[in-house]
Amino acid sequence: MIEQRLEIGKQGSADKTVICRSTCRIMDAVNKNDSLQIMETPKPDTVASDRDRTFERIARAPLIQGNHVRLLIDAGENYPAWLEAIDSAERYIHFESYIIHDDEQGNIFVDRLIAKAREGVHVRLIYDWLGGFGKTSRRFWKRLSVEGIEVRCYNPFDLLRPLGWINRDHRKIISVDGKVSFVTGLCVGEMWNGYPDKGIPPWRDTGVMIRGKAVAEIERSFAEIWAMLGDPVPEDEIATAESIEDQGGRSVRVVAGHPGNARLYRLDQLFGSMAQETLWLSDAYFAGTDAYIETLRSAASAGVDVRLLVPSANDIFVMSAVSRSGYRSLLESGVRVWEWNGSMMHAKTAVIDGFWSRVGSTNLNISSWVGNAEIDVVIEDSEFGKEMQQMYLEDLANSTEIVLDEKKKARPVAPMPKLPASGFANRRNGKGRYGSTALFIGSTIGASIVSGTMRSVRTIEWKVTLVTAAVFIGIAGVGFMYPKVIAFTVAVIALWLALAMTINSIKSRFKGR
Repeated sequence: MIEQRLEIGKQGSADKTVICRSTCRIMDAVNKNDSLQIMETPKPDTVASDRDRTFERIARAPLIQGNHVRLLIDAGENYPAWLEAIDSAERYIHFESYIIHDDEQGNIFVDRLIAKAREGVHVRLIYDWLGGFGKTSRRFWKRLSVEGIEVRCYNPFDLLRPLGWINRDHRKIISVDGKVSFVTGLCVGEMWNGYPDKGIPPWRDTGVMIRGKAVAEIERSFAEIWAMLGDPVPEDEIATAESIEDQGGRSVRVVAGHPGNARLYRLDQLFGSMAQETLWLSDAYFAGTDAYIETLRSAASAGVDVRLLVPSANDIFVMSAVSRSGYRSLLESGVRVWEWNGSMMHAKTAVIDGFWSRVGSTNLNISSWVGNAEIDVVIEDSEFGKEMQQMYLEDLANSTEIVLDEKKKARPVAPMPKLPASGFANRRNGKGRYGSTALFIGSTIGASIVSGTMRSVRTIEWKVTLVTAAVFIGIAGVGFMYPKVIAFTVAVIALWLALAMTINSIKSRFKGR
């Protein structure tokens, strides 16, 4: 509703000015026989300035001009550019990655980082505890530390924070000397290169290389996480926008998400609402909230060309079912859905009206939007937008579109090609993403057993509810046969939570003195 200013003059009293945001308050004043003079609040001079202010408020991401941005596709373009930047370092390297695998590719990066550390370059590295769990050995990290690289682990398991594992650092950043930064969806590991000897192609992923003033904001985002884990980065090793010369004509916003701030969630909904012609999305672990699904449905119903590209085979098996559970609702409203035919579609991108482009680490699920530290960049540039659109169309050429059949069931337009037998079951890559899966299952269970829920169980979700019911039956059976087991388990969990809360409360009490 338009904000309006009401000049209210009352008999026997001084004039008063109030701000009224609803017709109800206007009518209330009229009923009291007050004299009203309604004046609309002045609007911004241009739509562009209004839009810019909206972006800043929603995402805390001011528009940064003077940048060169290069689109990097797959490990074949990303990894060589990263290594070249690392080799060029003279003062410092900031490296933040959800996972660095202890494999051939991981050791290539480690060797290059160690070489720079030996030259006196200050190398700082952040990895996520859960992301690296089972993938990277202590020996791997110790080797880095011994060679003078400062390594910090984000959110390691803590007995005093039983649910602390939910919040993860899912970012992928490399920044060197305040000159060049990379924001990307790729971690470091052989799966991004593929396994040619096994016939397994590389994972499909996207990143960007940035030179210019936006580098300062990316380094500041790294420094925020670094300071959470220990001593801060020295000020002379964090670039400032004033110290960086313009490198190009592209405008960039750096959207740095932290657990709880939901900046990208609000921004993704804004993109869905503001799109006029096209809204093309790719995502690895799609599990949109009902509110976000409705945003996409509303855009499609209004005539926007909304497209969603997701994996056909996911490295987290259950995520395929999670993503597919939302297909019917999207397809019925006109959203077009494709599944990638290759090994794994891991890119997290969006291109809106061929002008706004988003590339980064955030997946379209509640775990990424709310539970993780993430980072994405939004490029506002029509030429870069064309590059993104061309890349997207080329991806669709290697994908299969999903449509509704005469029974309103989602199915592929053509039979899906078979993937290599040695695919994903033995190479899991995303424990931290199980949070979104758990939330999806919780939503499904709620829809099936709670009276008066906002939605009914979707057709495909019967599998989830049936499996969940079987699990509950199993738990009930154990409870009937061995009640002491259930009682002991509940008692242990309750005691653990109680001790953690008690200790943390005492710590907080004495810390406040």
